[in-house]
Amino acid sequence: MNNLNTPVLDDHLHLDPVNGRNTEAVEEFADHGGTHLLVLNKPSWGLGIEVEDAGDFREVFDLTITAVADATAVLDGRAWPVLGVHPALISQLLDRGYDPAEARDLMQAGLEVAAESVAEGPALAIKSGRPHYDVDAAVWEASNDVMKYAFELGAEVGCAVQLHTEGGEDFSDVAEWAEDRGLSRERVVKHYSGGRMEGPVPSVLADKDELERAVERGEPFMMETDFIDDPDRPGAVLGPKTVPRRVRWLLEEGHDEAVHTAHVETPGRVYDIDTEATLD
Repeated sequence: MNNLNTPVLDDHLHLDPVNGRNTEAVEEFADHGGTHLLVLNKPSWGLGIEVEDAGDFREVFDLTITAVADATAVLDGRAWPVLGVHPALISQLLDRGYDPAEARDLMQAGLEVAAESVAEGPALAIKSGRPHYDVDAAVWEASNDVMKYAFELGAEVGCAVQLHTEGGEDFSDVAEWAEDRGLSRERVVKHYSGGRMEGPVPSVLADKDELERAVERGEPFMMETDFIDDPDRPGAVLGPKTVPRRVRWLLEEGHDEAVHTAHVETPGRVYDIDTEATLD
């Protein structure tokens, strides 16, 4: 039950209706004051699905869309799906005998399915990115091509793109790639971000130190747990109650304006959602 007198959005959380806690994790989020969720589909292999064509991605996405409907039923606000292709899939495909260009093409086909879901209604945004680990030049180039295509699709269907990438604080070049393809940098979100970020909008992992940096910076940001809903790693990356707890802490520290920025203003600008109007 929300007793924080503000919407509380976790900008990046996974639910696993096959192996995980799923709606039980949402109830924990809600019990601590959470109201809104952006639910990212888990990587295809994490759901036991081996993708070989675009239709296999649809199976992955449908599981998440169903989980989101169940989540919305227990929230004071609501949940939205963010659908896409995890950038580490390229390594999985290479291990299965694909070359980088073939892997790129299949991943781009998956992004097209995600964009269809945005255009038709259930999905809010697209997820893409590039590996957060070292890869060779051909794989890096193919991965960047996948990410650039996500920006094209985002511009085409009018939605934001969440990015999973390597660490760092300056992704100005990536924001420029988006703008070159017709997508405002305000619609590009760097998931698993620290409190300082140049280029995209940071989705800050709900760590107190990083949140303090985001508050001090005074720029648009959001908050996330990157909860992965894996029964073998129950609290990874952060548990579902973390964002509501950090919101309570920010309010106790007098950072009401920053809470409004992260949970009302920035989501409105990035995703065109109204977290206040969608609160019961």
